[in-house]
Order: sequence, then C-alpha cells, then structure tokens
Amino acid sequence: MNSSASIRVRFAPSPTGFLHVGNVRTALFNWLLAARHKGTFILRIEDTDAERSEMKYEKQLMEDLRRLGLDWQEGIELGGDYGPYRQTDRYDIYQQYVLRLLAEDKAYRCFCTEDELESFRQAQLARQETLRYSGKCRHISKDEVEQKLHDGVPFTVRLRVRPGRVGFTDLVFGAVNIETEQISDPVLLRSDGSPTYNFCCVVDDALMNISHVIRGDGHLSNTHRQILIYEALGFPVPQFAHLSTILGPDGQKLSKRHGATSIEEFLRQGYLPEALTNYLALLGWSPATDGQEIMSLEEISAQFDLSRVVKSPAVFDMAKLNWMNRTYINKTPGEILVKTAKPYFTAAGLVSADMGASASEEDAWLGQVIDLVKTHVDHLDQLPDETGIIYGFADGTPEISEEARATLSTTEARAVAEEFARLVNEKEMVTAEAYREMVGQVKAATKQKGRNLYHPIRAALTGRDSGPDLEKLIAIYEQGSRLNLPRKVMSCRRRIQAILFNS
Repeated sequence: MNSSASIRVRFAPSPTGFLHVGNVRTALFNWLLAARHKGTFILRIEDTDAERSEMKYEKQLMEDLRRLGLDWQEGIELGGDYGPYRQTDRYDIYQQYVLRLLAEDKAYRCFCTEDELESFRQAQLARQETLRYSGKCRHISKDEVEQKLHDGVPFTVRLRVRPGRVGFTDLVFGAVNIETEQISDPVLLRSDGSPTYNFCCVVDDALMNISHVIRGDGHLSNTHRQILIYEALGFPVPQFAHLSTILGPDGQKLSKRHGATSIEEFLRQGYLPEALTNYLALLGWSPATDGQEIMSLEEISAQFDLSRVVKSPAVFDMAKLNWMNRTYINKTPGEILVKTAKPYFTAAGLVSADMGASASEEDAWLGQVIDLVKTHVDHLDQLPDETGIIYGFADGTPEISEEARATLSTTEARAVAEEFARLVNEKEMVTAEAYREMVGQVKAATKQKGRNLYHPIRAALTGRDSGPDLEKLIAIYEQGSRLNLPRKVMSCRRRIQAILFNS
C-alpha cells in the first residue's frame, strides 16, 4: 500500500437517480480507507449521460453523504487543486488528450455507421465469436481520413489496442490477466464529440492523482480497457479494489423488489445514519475482532483494511439491518432523537410543526414519549403508531384491552381502581412522588399488594394490562395534558374516569 500521505480516493457517482445501497457501500469503503490513512476523499460527478443526469439528484446525493457522515475533503462544492470536479466541465481537457493520442497514432477515427457495426455484431453472433470491433477503420489511409473529414462524415475515436496481454492485481480479486485480442478497440470519443466513461475515468483519475480506485465488481471488465488507456497516455496505473455485488436474500442482485434500496428512502423511513454506515461496512468486510458488530465510523476506520474485504457476494439482510437500527435507536436518548423523529409525529397530527414559544418544553416532553416507546420500533417512522398508550382515546372513548377489562371486572380490583381514582381526583397534578404516595394509601385501604394492587391501577390508568413504567407514564400524561398539542393528551384524572366509566 502507498504511504499514507499519498492515498487519494474518489467517489464518482452519476447524478441519474438516488444513491442506492451499492453506491453508498462504495463511497463508504473509499471514505474509510482515506480516514484510516489520513488521506483525501474526493467527490467527483460523472454527468456525461446528459439525458438522465439531473441537478436534483446531484444535490440529493451530496445531502445523503453528509447525513451519513461521509464528508469529502476535495471535489464538488469544495473545489481543490485538480478541478473542475464535474465531467461536463472538463470536456476541453478530454479533447486535448484525444488529439494527443491521434497525433501519436495510438488512436484512430472510426467512420463505421451504426448499421455497419450492428451487421458486424450479428455476423459474430452467428459464428459464436467474442463480440469485438472488426477493426475495419484501423488501417485506412491518412488521405482517406482527410477526405472523410472534409466530406463531414461522422466518426468516433477509438483506442488502438496493442497486442499481447494486459492485467492487474486487484486488491480483492487478485491477479486478473487477459489477452488483448479479447478486447474490442474501445471508443474514446462518440460521434457527437462527447467522451466515453472509460476515457473520462482514466483521464480524471490520473490528473487527480488517485492512488486507489475502489468500486463495484461490475467495473472489473472495464479495468483492462482502462489500463490500456493509462498506458497509451503514459499515466501511472492506480491500485484497484473491486467490491463484490450485494445480493438480496433470494441470491439475486439487490433491487427494488427486495424492498427499499435507495439511501434516501432508508433515511426517510427513519433508519439512523450511524446504523446504516455500520451495517454497510460489514457487507463484504469484517473487523479483526470476531463478533464485533456495533461500531462507530471512527472505530471502523481505525481498523479498516482492504485485505479484509472478501470477494464473495454479500447478502443484504433486512432483519439484521433492523436489529442494528433498533440497537442504535435504543441507545440514543429520546432528547437527541427528537429532531429526527419529530417530523413523523407532525405528519401523524400528534405534535405541531411550529411549536412557537413552548417548543423547548414540548420537545422535552416528546423526548420522554420517544424514550417510552422506542424499544418497540425498527425505524423511526413507526414511532407514532406505538403511542396509543399515550394518546389512545378516539373522540374521548378509551381504548381498553380485553385483558384490562377482565382485570377490572373483579370486585377486589375494582375497589383498588376506584380508591386510586378517588385519590387522583384530589390532586391538582399527579407527580411521580404523589403516585408512589397514593399507591401506599391504596394498599393500606384495600389490603391488596403485588399484582393485585398494581394491575388494577395500570388497567384503570392505561386501559392495558401491561406496558411501560407507570411513574414515567404519569409524568407524560400530566405534562402532555398541559401542552397545546394538535391531538390532546388526557390527564390522569380524565383517563381514569373515562376508563372506569367505559369498562
């Protein structure tokens, strides 16, 4: 591996859609290598697909990377010594190198029409040959080229592939060598003057001093062509590391049929950025410590090494991601989750988008609510559905479980509930301390204890037979009832009255 100071890696997405799991895993591994060796992580935009590239996707991918904590040190928006960092801003650079290759006879103009090329392809298919350019225009004379140019005949520019072998040692897949006769002379410049991916990629990586090219294994077949372009231009060849394909549980390439695949969608559903990066880091890479799974970006980067990246395909396990996200949600205090989770409560009509002067008070209350229900969700957008125990009254009618009704149906339990209700009715506000005091008074008055004491109180207060700690619930009920929320939270007094009346 190169010295730490020389490590320069890039993530070069095309802004033609949302970043998906495979894209972000590639960005993450590049970021981790740079962080591990105090190198430079560069963001470059490959937007030569003019028809499909859109600025909205470019903006979204930058937002997604930043939300995931994958900040770049050079590139789009930041600039740097090797810009511009958008391919459509570099066309003059590509033209210069094409002209140089033509002048050195390392490239040539191809005047074959699409119909001719298709005819070649069909003939090769019929003969069961490897599909490659026939080489028809390789040897046309300079005078014929000049005449066609004079006549305005459209042309592409192709690299003149040398004879022999070409290969490289991939940091994941090992040595990959082939005969160049298997390679069709690659097009460098299309007939409309636009450069091709393989050519742009080589020129950009070389001029930006990229030391390691880390990308998906779908690019393995491109690498030999790119090495030939590096050679023709006299550029040093970087080290390559190709990452295995990510598969769905059915063994097929991960796609929308397996569920969410775009990072924007995962974030929208309330998967925490740190859970996503933690999970994606383990798709094809493993830490040195067996069994170590919950790790921060800093912990992962401290031991990241391409030698521990495996070439076998990784399987995307949604259940494992949900477990990991649950773990991160549960260890994050509600007061911190509020900012991310509040939009889901707002959309459900449970809290106001603009809470005005009472925002801090209401945020503190919402943090308590989140802490109460977060253990029951896989991602944050599920939180509002878990708040029935807090809101739980449609049009003033309480939701009472069959178990709670059964609990309150006995004479002894009813006596406990009604005594508790009487004591609550005497309080202007029920605090945790007042609750503990009242429970002691109910116990003394009814001679009940343990399950026979606490279950009737819980049933009368919540309409359920089980649930969160009552002291925490009481604080949420009382504080919530005093807030100006879109959907009112009933106080302990009103809740008990409604439940006992309807049970």
